[in-house]
Amino acid sequence: MRIQITTIPHSEQRYETVGDWLTAHGQLRHIRVSDMGNEDYALLVGLHELIESWLCIKRGITQEAVDGFDIEFEKRRVPGNTDEPGHDPDAPYRREHVFAEKIEQLMAEELVCTYTQAYNLN
Repeated sequence: MRIQITTIPHSEQRYETVGDWLTAHGQLRHIRVSDMGNEDYALLVGLHELIESWLCIKRGITQEAVDGFDIEFEKRRVPGNTDEPGHDPDAPYRREHVFAEKIEQLMAEELVCTYTQAYNLN
């Protein structure tokens, strides 16, 4: 198994997203995360994408189905709307997205604890 997580300029994303996953022959191969100038943010997005994509693949939800939904969602996006495509009830990967988000939030909380302890911010 080899899964590469790479930080890239946001302008190089395939569509309007900060995290993207790519498969080859049904296998997860690459996760691309927009450079946000913070390695913790990049890790959190990469972790989210890893979990979401792995569950999608295991459950038969293809990259093409996710991409197609996301691209159409972005085309219909109303200016000012900040909703996540994966929260949409019609998203084919809604359950996987929400679960990945929970893990991402747990990791973010642990990072906050780490900073709080390291800088004696209690």
